[in-house]
Amino acid sequence: MNATSLDQLLRAQTGIWRGLHSQNQNWRTIASGFAELDALLPGGGWPLGGVLEILSPLGIGELSLLLPAMASLSQSKRWIAWIAPPQQVYAPALLQAGIDASYVLVADCRQEADIPWSLEKLLRSGRCGMALAWPRRLSDHQIRRLQLAAEAGSALAVLFPKQRSGSGYTALRLEVRPAKTGLALHILKARGSLQRASLTLAL
Repeated sequence: MNATSLDQLLRAQTGIWRGLHSQNQNWRTIASGFAELDALLPGGGWPLGGVLEILSPLGIGELSLLLPAMASLSQSKRWIAWIAPPQQVYAPALLQAGIDASYVLVADCRQEADIPWSLEKLLRSGRCGMALAWPRRLSDHQIRRLQLAAEAGSALAVLFPKQRSGSGYTALRLEVRPAKTGLALHILKARGSLQRASLTLAL
């Protein structure tokens, strides 16, 4: 297969993973607030314009991974949206982390089908810096739509699915587990990188 044929195939088949040879290596990121984690993430932080999937038991401190980025985004007057959170959002903890609560939005989606719809609208708006959601499970097609919306709005979509998806469209997938000294993180997939990595964050 010559180079022209390969170029045509890549343009026609958007689902083909381009690995390290992707034409776009200049993704926008926002620092996670944890230097040792940023050192392992492509671009040195959470991907703005991407979908981050966090596989984690509920309530082990997983949200603390996102608090520094939330603070930075809210102070830049970008909204932090919580879609169908499983527990009440605790405002004092957000304020203590430096998050401007006037830029926090909570949407209580009673129907599961409303979660991806709400996420897509918020991500695409350009006003939302980060949108977090707790869906039961999303299809590859739904995650692809969220990825495109996140790119359009230069926002970070964070999913805490109850069931692991098989989607190749997520920009970043982490597995998080409790550890004696904090949280054990396993980077299962990172856009533009073949490397898997693990680390423990002291929190």
